[in-house]
Order: sequence, then C-alpha cells, then structure tokens
Amino acid sequence: MVEAQVNDERRVVVTGLGTVTALGIGIEPLWDGLLARRCGIRPVEAFDASGLASVLGGETPPFKMGDFVPKGYRKSTKVMARDIMLAVASAYTAVKDAGLKTKCMVDRGEVEGERNVDSTRFGANIGAGLICADLPELAEALASAEDQGEFSYAKWGVEGMANLTPLWLLKFLPNMLGCHVTIVHDCQAASNTITCGDASSHLAIGEAFRTIARGAEDVCICGGAESKVNPMGIARQQLLGRAVLGRDDRPERACRPFSADRAGLVPAEGGGLLILEALEHAQARGARIYAEVLGFGASGNTHDYRTPDPEGRGIAQAIRSALADGGVSADEIELLGTFGPGTVDHDASEAKGYRAVFGKRCPEIPALAVKGALGHNGAGSGAVDVAVTVMSLYNNTLPPSLNTEAPAAEMQLGFVQDAPVDTPAHRALTVGYALHGGQNAALVIGKYQE
Repeated sequence: MVEAQVNDERRVVVTGLGTVTALGIGIEPLWDGLLARRCGIRPVEAFDASGLASVLGGETPPFKMGDFVPKGYRKSTKVMARDIMLAVASAYTAVKDAGLKTKCMVDRGEVEGERNVDSTRFGANIGAGLICADLPELAEALASAEDQGEFSYAKWGVEGMANLTPLWLLKFLPNMLGCHVTIVHDCQAASNTITCGDASSHLAIGEAFRTIARGAEDVCICGGAESKVNPMGIARQQLLGRAVLGRDDRPERACRPFSADRAGLVPAEGGGLLILEALEHAQARGARIYAEVLGFGASGNTHDYRTPDPEGRGIAQAIRSALADGGVSADEIELLGTFGPGTVDHDASEAKGYRAVFGKRCPEIPALAVKGALGHNGAGSGAVDVAVTVMSLYNNTLPPSLNTEAPAAEMQLGFVQDAPVDTPAHRALTVGYALHGGQNAALVIGKYQE
C-alpha cells in the first residue's frame, strides 16, 4: 500500500494547449469537433494505400510550416520530417494559446512589448516515436546503388549516399522534435526527449511537472507528436495485428474503444503540446489558468514486452502512484481520461486497471475516449488525451465519445455518446501506456482553485 505524500513543492498549472489532430489545427477545432461528434478518420490521401490491408487513417488537415516559425527559420523546415512538423505546429499553437511572448512570437510580430518568459528558465520535454524515413527520397538513393540487378555497397558509398542531402539524417533523429521547438521559441533550460512509445507524452508531461515543482524551471513546453500515417507506420500496425481491418466502408465506425466489438486501432498522425507553468509565474503575467497538475505516477509492465498484463497491474500501479503523489484519494476522482486505442487486449487491460483502483465506481465516473474520432498517433496520443481532459475540467463539459455505446460487460465506464453533458468535476485522472514495451503513466489533474 502506497502512503499518500502530499506535494509541498511549487504548484504547477496548465496555461496553454496546442494540438494538431485529424479534427484541425489548435485546441478549439479539436474541442468543437468532439462536442459536435465529428470524426476525422477517413481513407488516407497522403499516399496510395491501396496495397495495404486497410486504407484508413487519421490525417491532419493540410498546413504550411511557414505559419508556425519566424521568417528567418523557414529554410530549416526543409529538413523536418513529418513528426517534427507536427511538433513545431503544436508548439506554436500552445505558446500562442498561453499568451507567451517567446522569440518566435516576437520575431513574427504577433506580440508587442518585451518577452514575458525568461528563456533560461523555459524548458521542453517532448515525446517522440519511430520517425518514418521519406521513402521516395530513400528509394531514389537506393536505386542508384543498383549493379546488374543487385544492391552494391560500393555503388551505395560512391553514388547512393551522394543522392541524399548531407543533413538527411537530421530529419529522422527523435530528439529533433525538441531541437527545433527549443530553437524556434528560445527555450534555453533543459530539453529532454522521451522515446517510450505511446506512453511518451504522459511521461514527458510528468517530467515537466516534476522539474517545475522542484524549482528548476518556471515554464515548460511538454507533450509529444508522431505520424503513423505513412506506409511503414500503417503496415507495421497491421502486421502486429493491432490495426482494425474490414471496416474501410465505415471509417467513422472503425475504431471502437472499449466496445464489445472493438477490433483494433486506426493509425493516425498528430501532436499535443502543453504549457506547464509555476503558479506564481503564471499569476505574475496574468495568464489564463486551465487547470492544475496535482500528481504523476509511472510503472512498468513486467508481464511481457509485447502484450499488456491481462489484469492491468502496471496500469493500476501507475494510477495509485499518481494519486499518492497528489494526495488525492480514488474516491475524489470525478473524471477519467482513458487511453483506449481500440485494441482487444490493451483496452481490456486498461479497464482491469481501473477496476483494481476504483472498483464498482467505474461505471459511475464520467469518462472520455477520443480515439474513435481521431485514431491513434502513438507518442502524441497521450498529450491529446490530456488536453481534452483539461478542457473538460475547464469547461465543466464532457464531450461524447464516439463508438463506445456497446461496451463489453467488464468495461463499463461512464462514457456519453449522443451529446455533451455538464460535468462539474474537480479531479481527473488520465492514463497513457506503450502498446509495445510496457511503460505506463498516469496524471492527476485538478480544477484550478486559488
């Protein structure tokens, strides 16, 4: 039994939300889309997916990178993989939403006056996944290394490599998401990259919470981004047996979190970055405060690195640790921000984890599940979940959760389907975990009270 340990360090609040999802660019299109029960899942348009077992994906609307960086930085966007672009766009929307006067906002002429954040006290923790190489670019280089129908290492070294830009590798290193974000916004404090698969966002936000609480930073941009809408990303999920198949004619009904007839996830792309800030710093600049981060917990799944614990023990442990860290009891949780990718085993394990902590209260606790509308984008999914959970607390509103109307008997949770409902919750729990690797994380979020 973990004893409660109330955090007596600095209070940490959420002042900015930046998301890029299949429902739009920014937190407002995402929130409005969820309230209106819109679905962003549809046949992939970024490439010809007809050779794959399913052509569905959660693609973001088109956007231009020049809208998210200063004019003098636009050349650098040429060496940004899709994941990096998603992170930079999410960071811009988060910074703008928070009202921070960073280097980027000043250079773009979008704010007046001096900066309102000390760059030496401004950090970044960003979760990243497996960045897919640009296949046409790579294929052109590989083709030039052909010698009489076979691949030639000699020709690769002389001709193949020459067809790749000297900066090619910098497009695909996972730390480059944080690299570009910190340069654009002049974040000079610690910059960390978390690469723990689908758990990365929650872990990055939790680390930012810890860093600010202990006084090492005043502000931190944190969360994650990843695109699985590419041939390798989608094929990988299909080969692993995680992607839903046979529902291409019903994209809006394809992903069904926690439902009895759930059959897998829909690969997606997107990002979610939050601005966490020390309370006194936020108050000093007159910032809008969405919510307060109260506790963080993490754990490992020692059952198997490929499959989740059928009893959800690791998830339950992460939840209990987060509750203890925040000095919050299980009975005080009034909103659940579920992860729910829609896979048979992971949804079942997650539900078991909730049951182990909340018992018979599970069906009574209002709950969120957004992947039926957005799909699952790996390292960025958790931050999107957190952002929607924060918005629900801030607006006292629970948006509908698509395709959760027929839950399995053991997975009864408090989802709403038809229309938003009033939810004056004060304490929320949000969970994230890696589908492959076994990392689990949980955050306790509270409605802000002075």
